[in-house]
Amino acid sequence: MRFRFKAFAWHLGGSASTLTLTLGLLYLGWYHWPGWYLADLPTVLAIMVGVDVVLGPLMTLIIADPAKTRRVLARDLGVILLVQLVAFGYGVTTLWSGRPLYYAFSVNCLSVVQAQDIEPNAAASTQHSALAPHWYSLPRWIWAPLPDNSEEAEKIVQAAIGGGFDVTARPAYYKPWESGAAELRSQLKRVDDIKFFSRKEQTLLKERMTALGLAPDRADGIALTGRKRPLLAVFDPSSLRLLAYIEPT
Repeated sequence: MRFRFKAFAWHLGGSASTLTLTLGLLYLGWYHWPGWYLADLPTVLAIMVGVDVVLGPLMTLIIADPAKTRRVLARDLGVILLVQLVAFGYGVTTLWSGRPLYYAFSVNCLSVVQAQDIEPNAAASTQHSALAPHWYSLPRWIWAPLPDNSEEAEKIVQAAIGGGFDVTARPAYYKPWESGAAELRSQLKRVDDIKFFSRKEQTLLKERMTALGLAPDRADGIALTGRKRPLLAVFDPSSLRLLAYIEPT
């Protein structure tokens, strides 16, 4: 049993260290709050932890028999490691393609824009090339207004309604965050006036705002959407300094 537990400990330590380092880098680079919440990736995380930290080392504990020849033991461990690598590769690929690249203000809400959301082969215009997405891009705050041309804007709206790419997925329309300050200020509302939240959620949000020392009846909130229930983003209406993210559940 000592041999088995030693093999289990080495396997568990190596797997946990590799997973912790990988997830730590992704979290610090792209998924720090509220990215991880809005991207809603618990299933992927569960698979990675289940296979790489639980199932893999546990299988090693079972098959690590000192009576086996080295060749047989190496073969069995190789199969386990192969399954782990497949699960690990799937998880990392999914996390990488789903990494948040932008927090975009558009029309009447904020939304997280993940790498997989961006229109293929999209590129920012020459004027705003600094806002174009790159593989090394970290999350940025941007303004994504509909174009001034009403016909062009209508095409984008209809495409989004039909399941196509919204303006937030088209970097050619991105503008610096500061450019949308006046528009953002005009869209800040009281919690009760934000239609993204149910009455029950609005009540809970106001309670949490009060607990944080924020005025629940002040027009300083806007919904921040993603793949989970929207968060409430609270800004200082005068300076537009972000004050808090508040969960509605």
